[in-house]
Amino acid sequence: MKKTFILIVISLFCFVSAKASEEREPAKLPGLSSGLEDQTGIAITIYNVNLGLVKDTRQLKIPKGSSELKFMDVASQIIPTSVHIKSLINSASLGVLEQNYEYDLLNPQRLLDKYVGKEVKLYQKNPYSEREELITATLLSNNGGPIFKINNEITFGHPGRIIFPGVPENLISKPTLVWLLENSLASMQKVEASYLTNGITWRADYVVTLNAKDDKADLSGWVTIDNKSGTTYRDAKLKLVAGDVNRVKDEVEYRQKLGRVAEMAAAPAKQFKEEEFFEYHIYTLERPSTIKDNQTKQISLVSADSIPVKKELVFRGANYYYTSRYGDPITNQKVNVYVEIQNRKEHNLGMPLPKGTVRVYKHDSKGSLQFVGEDSIDHTPKDEKVRIKLGNAFDVVGTRKQMDWKKIASDTYEASFEISLRNHKKEDIVVKVIEPIPGDWTMLSSSHEYTKAAAFTAEFNIPVPKDKEVKLTYRVRMRY
Repeated sequence: MKKTFILIVISLFCFVSAKASEEREPAKLPGLSSGLEDQTGIAITIYNVNLGLVKDTRQLKIPKGSSELKFMDVASQIIPTSVHIKSLINSASLGVLEQNYEYDLLNPQRLLDKYVGKEVKLYQKNPYSEREELITATLLSNNGGPIFKINNEITFGHPGRIIFPGVPENLISKPTLVWLLENSLASMQKVEASYLTNGITWRADYVVTLNAKDDKADLSGWVTIDNKSGTTYRDAKLKLVAGDVNRVKDEVEYRQKLGRVAEMAAAPAKQFKEEEFFEYHIYTLERPSTIKDNQTKQISLVSADSIPVKKELVFRGANYYYTSRYGDPITNQKVNVYVEIQNRKEHNLGMPLPKGTVRVYKHDSKGSLQFVGEDSIDHTPKDEKVRIKLGNAFDVVGTRKQMDWKKIASDTYEASFEISLRNHKKEDIVVKVIEPIPGDWTMLSSSHEYTKAAAFTAEFNIPVPKDKEVKLTYRVRMRY
């Protein structure tokens, strides 16, 4: 009887302990992992401020009730606070109880960190027998390199390869989104996960080829996409947004200048459909495209032939020339060279042009294409001008001399200037002289006609025959 009683007491104790243990450790939720094999569609909208909006659609069999979903193959530069998941079959059937972004990635350093205080094996070659052997060691530290305890001795810089018994649960091979979901749909779910990511951007690159007379040009525009977001987008529906989208200042900015090959193949038929979008413009690629991780991809955007071009030679002054007297002539001023294109439909353009870099080329006397200059342009709507600075003229020289400067009253001054323009080219030219005159000014005399282009600007168009010198003189009174 006594033995029977003792057995009953022990059984009861074990039952109570097991029950208490069940109450302490909640049942593990069913889990599901999803990768690219479940993906049924991917769409990405890229902004030219180092930002992408990804919409990843997948077909999944999610257990009914509460479960954990590990959503892998997402961008490593994802902005976790931007993530959203929804059911495309029935939005009310899927609820998110908890959302996590796991980025404790598996690498040698992190693996060593996780095994500090634990036993590992060292695989090494015995220098005497030349046989490979295994040694059991305890990893004591990984600060600046692994430190081991072997047979009650401490060592570091051990030449053996380290063998780990397994991968810790909290280390993952790739960035993963983890959701705790409540699903009421018994059949297959079709979900869309959307998120913003850094590390992907686009810009426009334009190639302009001038004709022999510099009065017409061919233009081809290319979209350059740079993907360093940490994942590949296969057969993606691609949209590009052009415009100055505001971003919070503490977001990581990434910019990289991209080069281009001088001579390019003729651009194919138009591939992007352009439309207004909010206060921006959106360009939709009419076909799927794969954007690989760590890839720079170029897609044709626009092409136009025989565009009218206006070439200008500009000699520009400075505001401080008028505020004091100076003695020696200014002889190191350059004459700038610009070309100007009207973005009009009748000029074979008329499409809103995203900001980017314009590179200009011209064929030399032997028919070889040569680079003549480049400039960046801002977003340019239709019917506006694209103005490109190419550099400084070699054979056109300008000098400036202050002929007089005096104070007429406490707030009134007079100054006179002589500007010499010399043309060593084989053809006649016109140089635009732009003078930024400060204050309330009046032109007292001038050797050439001028226009008041703005409140503080006088402009002169000076014809200069080939191999000749022309002098512009003027006197101006200023009050300020």
